[in-house]
Amino acid sequence: MSFTYAQLKQAVQDYTENDETTFVTNLPIFIRNTEERILKTIQLNFFRKNVSATFTQSDQYLAAPNDFLAPFSLSYTDGSGNKEFLLFKDVNFIQEFNPKSTTEGSPRYYAVFDISNFIISPTPNSSYVAELHYFYRPTSLTSGADSGTTWLSENASICMLYGSLIEAYTFMKGEPDLIQNYTQRFIEAAGGLKLLGEAKETTQEYSAGRVVIPKQ
Repeated sequence: MSFTYAQLKQAVQDYTENDETTFVTNLPIFIRNTEERILKTIQLNFFRKNVSATFTQSDQYLAAPNDFLAPFSLSYTDGSGNKEFLLFKDVNFIQEFNPKSTTEGSPRYYAVFDISNFIISPTPNSSYVAELHYFYRPTSLTSGADSGTTWLSENASICMLYGSLIEAYTFMKGEPDLIQNYTQRFIEAAGGLKLLGEAKETTQEYSAGRVVIPKQ
């Protein structure tokens, strides 16, 4: 089962039997809150992204992508064609290691300087091609057309439905037992999604064997 944006909105209205104007207006918020809940609680390859960038000679800063949330790795290609990975540190370490930004060399460390920039140390001594692998916020289903889909709406449709229903019934101040029921259904679906993202996507059966959930 999968949902387009229009189908998910309609499903929420059908389950709640609510087509009141204010409720319908808030449907995108219910869906975005559900996407946020999944983003922050389940590790999925869907939330990983690679981009290329360039270290600018004599510039200790590198702009972060607009959708950046957290780093997985930062590397660059040196003059011999070798890929070098930088070690992730905090800003204090970077500034202590290289107190004078005019001191240049082959980059060894990086840190998140602020919401928009990384700081590199030593300051790059050449314009190296870099690659950032990072945790990012995908475009919301609500940002597209009614006929649009996303990876979550196609592959995590149960989570999307029951997460949206939790938000919808909370908005409606619905019966606690019904909210509890939808919460349980969401937790069950999230468990399957978590197994996919944190076990099946990160191992392969040939060397690790089958993914087995321990018996209770």
